[in-house]
Amino acid sequence: MVGERAHADGARAVTIDELTLGDEPRRWRALGFELDGDEGVRIGTVGVRLAGDGARAGSAPAFVGWSLRGLASEQLDGLQTTRSSREVGAPAAAHPNGIVAIDHVVAMTPALDRTVAALRDAGLDLRRIRDEPTPAGAPRQAFFRLGEVILEVVQEPQEVVARAGGDARPARLWGLALLSGDLDRTVGALGANAGEPRAAVQPGRRIVTVRRSAGLAVPVAVMSARVAA
Repeated sequence: MVGERAHADGARAVTIDELTLGDEPRRWRALGFELDGDEGVRIGTVGVRLAGDGARAGSAPAFVGWSLRGLASEQLDGLQTTRSSREVGAPAAAHPNGIVAIDHVVAMTPALDRTVAALRDAGLDLRRIRDEPTPAGAPRQAFFRLGEVILEVVQEPQEVVARAGGDARPARLWGLALLSGDLDRTVGALGANAGEPRAAVQPGRRIVTVRRSAGLAVPVAVMSARVAA
């Protein structure tokens, strides 16, 4: 089964079937993505459903939700989640812009330990917790493996938690980092919508941010391929 594996206890691993964004397909086509039907793209083994700007009207989040396989529970500390029983398909071909997969999905939380506990209870595979600040100021992060994709759960800085009224708020899906087989090719395809490539936190890798001028619903970055150990 492509992209699947089991936990040591024999349980089926949790993997991502589909992400849903409040975004217009035409914006992704303009960035060099090949549309999969009329309402989405397929990136690696993950479908990305582009539900249109109307899906984020009013107070609705731009990152609408996701569907996961192998869950023990749908209670993921506020992450909008549905179960999927659909099997993992073969990875999609590389897009014209060089994008081949989703490197990681980013979620934000005001209470990292609470969110980690909920995700583990739901069957997600915790790999590590990093107790070091990021360049953006987040004090801690937790990393889960979801098939070919990593879920990075980021603790909000304390000043953000205080400004938002405390840590009782739920976690939320926030953004994406995509994987390019040729980052220079991707930067060329993005054109003026690409930021300046820079060194990533991971040694030997580079990252570029998709600028707001692209009009995407959620923050998106693109990373170069992982470096073999």
